[in-house]
Amino acid sequence: MNGFVVIDKPVGLTSHDVVSRVRRILGTRRVGHTGTLDPFATGVLPVAVNEGTKAIPFLDEGRKAYDALLRLGVKTDTLDMTGQILHEADGTQVSRDRLEAVVSDFTGEIRQIPPMFSAIKQDGQPLYKLARKGEEVERKARLVRIYSLEIVSIDLPLVAIRVVCSRGTYVRSLADDMGAVLGCGAALQELRRTASGPFDLASSVTLEVLEDAVREGRADTFCRTPCVALGHLDAISLNDAGVAKVRHGRAPDLEDTLDGAWLGCDSPRLVRLCFGEELVAVAELLPLDADRFRVAPKRVFR
Repeated sequence: MNGFVVIDKPVGLTSHDVVSRVRRILGTRRVGHTGTLDPFATGVLPVAVNEGTKAIPFLDEGRKAYDALLRLGVKTDTLDMTGQILHEADGTQVSRDRLEAVVSDFTGEIRQIPPMFSAIKQDGQPLYKLARKGEEVERKARLVRIYSLEIVSIDLPLVAIRVVCSRGTYVRSLADDMGAVLGCGAALQELRRTASGPFDLASSVTLEVLEDAVREGRADTFCRTPCVALGHLDAISLNDAGVAKVRHGRAPDLEDTLDGAWLGCDSPRLVRLCFGEELVAVAELLPLDADRFRVAPKRVFR
């Protein structure tokens, strides 16, 4: 298997736990994940297998989608209900109009301070390790984008929301910030990622189903190839000579393509070099002048 398996992560497992399980199930060491999920969170966790690990740096995971359940009237040290409660208030008196106004305020570009309980490093030390010692350090606010934020249901003190946001957004911090504006506090009770870039729940599989598929010899049905996973990049189709050149570390020429023409560009950009449905390499297309371009392979796939 070479590519990506989208795991529907269960509650209670770390992302590293999932990678370890996939290694055992598939019997290979070359496994890695993108987009860490907290242990209490569930949903889409893209796992790269073998040659798929080479494609991770080129993925387009700029947008992520979540279904979240907020509990109003509580503030915790982890910003979710797994942490220690720091403050409680009445979260049952918030009106729908007030909630909708806050949702509108948090849509678009916002500044967000990463939570202490996160894997972000400061001076080489993960913040969560400092947080476990009871330490808190100053963190710089980061600019993130909330593409859409909608209320799904209200059953106070619980509010279900649906979020589409940029990479690097912490939904826990979003819940805490919304609670601060509401004046009663809020913490995340449940979180389920429904999409991460090109990967979504519709193409996901549980660890148990993947294990059954391996036993039955049909695990490849759950594998998304690197060529498909990098579908946001334009493709240049190579002929046999072009494939041979790239596999030997050489840049292909115009006559090494099937269509006999480079894709036009005004500035350097990444493209896929393909042979049929197979990804041969990710390359950079470089304009030399108005009519001439050069292709420089950056990562070659087997």
